[in-house]
Amino acid sequence: GPKGINGGSNPNNGRNQWNNPSGGNIDDIIKNAQNKMKSLLPGGKKGFILIFFIAISLWLASGFYTVGPEEQGGGLRFGKYIETTQPGLNYHLPIPIEKVSVVAVTTTRNIEVGFRKGVDRAGQSLIRNLDDESLMLTGDENIVDVNFVVQWYVGDAADFLFNVRSPDRNIKDGAESVMREIMGRTDIEFALSEGREQIRQEAQKMLQTILDSYDAGIMISSLLMQRVDPPQTVIDDYRDVQR
Repeated sequence: GPKGINGGSNPNNGRNQWNNPSGGNIDDIIKNAQNKMKSLLPGGKKGFILIFFIAISLWLASGFYTVGPEEQGGGLRFGKYIETTQPGLNYHLPIPIEKVSVVAVTTTRNIEVGFRKGVDRAGQSLIRNLDDESLMLTGDENIVDVNFVVQWYVGDAADFLFNVRSPDRNIKDGAESVMREIMGRTDIEFALSEGREQIRQEAQKMLQTILDSYDAGIMISSLLMQRVDPPQTVIDDYRDVQR
């Protein structure tokens, strides 16, 4: 047979190519690696099982969530609405099975129509009139400058979350449309005087009807008329005529 380095027979000569420089073969390297893994995971297979159950427990625990006293939650299961959750500690199956969106339902929000409030460089408050929104044609073919504020809150979290994409924009557009319709069948004298309260009430009612038809989950708490005047460019002349 083949001779070893010392001239004798070497039965391990065919495996010399697998020996590492330190003298250990590949089987020893694998065995050492396994032993190191076992040292990191006490108990061998039991260690793997323990880590698996810990990971599952953490995943399940991630489903706990809290809804505040002024909030409601809208729950989805695989993207489909399933329930509305009330204030307190709640649970949903963890993502990606279920998901919950929480929204404040008692917070009152304001939307300005016809104007915007702001501050100048000196920090003083100012009001900027928006003619494109505020100037409206009356039933007797005059023009009025109308500023008003819509106050609203979320009445139903599920409808609000899943039926409305841009609530502020929808409310503002709806309110402006409603006010233009009412002014379009109202004489200017009535709008500038005793008709303001009637216009306010009718606009609020019409706007709520529109939002309800969309199942928007939005409640209009108040519609406040800030001013109803002739356009700024002719207001002095108009008052002279009145006098």
